[in-house]
Amino acid sequence: MQQSNAYIITFSVILTVVLGLLLSGTSQVLGPMQKEAIALDTKKQILGAVIPVEEIDAMKPEEVNKYYESHIASIVVDVNGEEVTERDGATVTAEGVDIAKNYKKPAEERLYPVFIYHEEGDNDKVKSYIFPLYGAGLWDAIWGYVALETDMNTVGGITLAHAGETPGLGARITEQGVQERYVGKTIYDESGELIAVEMQKGEGKDYSDNPHQVDGMSGATITAKGVNNMLKNYLGHYEAYIKSQKSSSAVAVL
Repeated sequence: MQQSNAYIITFSVILTVVLGLLLSGTSQVLGPMQKEAIALDTKKQILGAVIPVEEIDAMKPEEVNKYYESHIASIVVDVNGEEVTERDGATVTAEGVDIAKNYKKPAEERLYPVFIYHEEGDNDKVKSYIFPLYGAGLWDAIWGYVALETDMNTVGGITLAHAGETPGLGARITEQGVQERYVGKTIYDESGELIAVEMQKGEGKDYSDNPHQVDGMSGATITAKGVNNMLKNYLGHYEAYIKSQKSSSAVAVL
């Protein structure tokens, strides 16, 4: 039996409204869960710069949160190294800064989180400083976290991630073996100039005698350049803060 136009229109409207309500309800239910999952993954990436990944993977979500809360303090600074606690009338926290959105702003307008790794429950006994990184790879965004030891020069660890690099090539930046190449390297040369650490073209060479170079990844030159640019740029953005901490440490030693 052929239905009237009015019936068809009414049925379509009702169906659209019902589906809309269902989608809205699902979004409200799943939204908080998605945010928690993203927050947990971010904490794992931050901690991955200072403790072995296998230890983090062995932790339950509540254990990751507990470890993070007892070992990580955080602040936000601007490009001049000055601490920022409020922006546009709103309270600023390191965990609340969206690094990807900040990346779209001019460097002098961005917020720069600093995560301070310390002994359990004692914020004054600092072990290292962890800085977020963000940049562009071959196909899409790349990002990560680099930890500097308290000399604010030696790399204690790094975690790297990507949105769409080529499997088996650029995507290898997520491999533990690749990231371990950075440990023990230094970001300043003997004259005090910021050199950072550069991944070289090709793979299989020994750079153990060079404090600022690491072995590359075969077939992933552009991704490697993206990592190099990201590391150099963001360490440059944090340099005012890094130098202020080096100065503070020198005064404390005296």
